[in-house]
Formats: sequence, structure tokens, C-alpha cells
Amino acid sequence: MLGRLPLVEQLDGLRSVLSQNEVLTDVMTRAATMELPGWYVTAGCLFQTVWNVVTDRPPTSGIKDYDIFYFDGTDLSWEAEDAAIKAGQEVFAGLPAEVEIRNEARVHLWYEQKFGVPCPPHESTEAAIDSFAATTCCLGVRLEADGGLRVYAPHGLSDVFNLVVRPCLGRPAAGHRARRARAAAAGDEREEQADTRAGDGT
Repeated sequence: MLGRLPLVEQLDGLRSVLSQNEVLTDVMTRAATMELPGWYVTAGCLFQTVWNVVTDRPPTSGIKDYDIFYFDGTDLSWEAEDAAIKAGQEVFAGLPAEVEIRNEARVHLWYEQKFGVPCPPHESTEAAIDSFAATTCCLGVRLEADGGLRVYAPHGLSDVFNLVVRPCLGRPAAGHRARRARAAAAGDEREEQADTRAGDGT
């Protein structure tokens, strides 16, 4: 199993698995042309691709959108972020899925109003990825200028390959509980790891 291999071999496995999602590879190729500072494709489209491949499903199954995070602390205005979003609409035109672009430098400006809890300002795109509620979400990839794939995985890749949904310590439990409900409804093969230290003892 890929989840039990040394990390360097897991990285090779990740690259191989993600390459099977042609929409994802197209998103990364097009995203690289935008030259957004500190950008990553992140979260659901990545771990869902892995889970699809390891459970013998079509690589794009169940993926509704592709999230791109970037970090531009020089301009926290909505107008600047909206300009990037509109540019992306042209860059990603024709893809069979939605691409959502967000400047993580300004998340703290709207997060509490939308979700009811404050969000400290992020210091980087990596810090924003760190803030996800589950380890499998804490994953980002981007295409480098030399054609290589940069991978950010602060919790490693074993949970991703082993279909484990494990809450990150200290993260709000609500998001994790919502994912558990969706997993049960979907009847998929993910293993749930309840961790009461993250505040989710249900």
C-alpha cells in the first residue's frame, strides 16, 4: 500500500496518481500561467483524486470544483482579489469543472461573518492550508517552472493514501463532523479517526 511506503516513494506515488486526473493537470498547467504569488491547488480535488484512484473509480468522480489558494498581502482589497478571479475565468474557460480562486491573505476579513468564528490572519498560503480541519485536507500542489510538482503536506501523505479522515488537533470540530456525515451518506471507504483532543468525541 502506498500509505506504508517511505515518504519519498509516497511523493512519487502522489505524482503518478494525480497525473491520472486530466482536469487537475490542466488546472495546474493553466494556473501556472497566471503567476499568482504562492499559489497552490489544494484540498478536496487532491485527496478526492487519490481516493478515486485507489478505490478504482474514475479520477474525477465526485469532484465539483478545484480550489486555488494564493497569497498577496500587498493588496487586501476585494477589488484586487476579484480581478484575479475574473482573470481566472478566462484562463480556465472550457474546463468541465469550476475553479475557485481565493487570496488567503484576506480570509480573516470575511471569515467570521460567514462562519461565525474568527480566523487569525494567515501569514502565507501554507499557513492557510495548515488551518484545515482534517489532515487529508492539508495538502497543496503546484506546477513549478521546471515542470516539477511542488507538494506541501504538513501531515504527510499516509492518511491521504489510507483513506483516513483525521481531525487536526486544535481545529474546530464542526467541519470534521460535516465531512463524517457526508462520508456516511456517500457510503465511501474512508476510515474515520475520532480524536477527542480535537473536540470531536462523537
